[in-house]
Amino acid sequence: MKCLWAPWRMEYIRQEKTGDCIFCSLPRAGDDAQHYILRRDSLCFVIMNVFPYNCGHVMVSPFVHVNCITKLDRAQMDQMGALTQKCVEILSAAYAPDGFNIGLNLGKSAGAGYDEHIHTHIVPRWNGDTNFMPALGETKVHPEHLRTTYDRLAPLFQKIKL
Repeated sequence: MKCLWAPWRMEYIRQEKTGDCIFCSLPRAGDDAQHYILRRDSLCFVIMNVFPYNCGHVMVSPFVHVNCITKLDRAQMDQMGALTQKCVEILSAAYAPDGFNIGLNLGKSAGAGYDEHIHTHIVPRWNGDTNFMPALGETKVHPEHLRTTYDRLAPLFQKIKL
């Protein structure tokens, strides 16, 4: 069996949990740029992961606070899917990754950091993006600052039409 180590995630795991749901509180806060919200639509929004696995790691979330896709209606599911497609298009154009990991983690045992509010992860991947740095040095190298990523992606997300 091969293991994929992600020691840089420990910062996220050890951070103090306030009990607030970020997928509810951050959109309500109103300052999208400060909270890395790239796009709002009627039922869902796109937000950057501030503890990304890779540069350009974004998430699509419904505004409604539910913990499973079975609790979403057809319109919410359709908008999540449409925004996920647009994320792939935009990230492909902006970063030219070799592939993507896309998925939902339903429940703590499935790896959900916020298991009470569903969200789809879209993670760009490049051949060789897992190398000796995280495996041996317990360091993940992100070639771009989060604010730079936001500034690069935000105008592209504002142009999309669903």
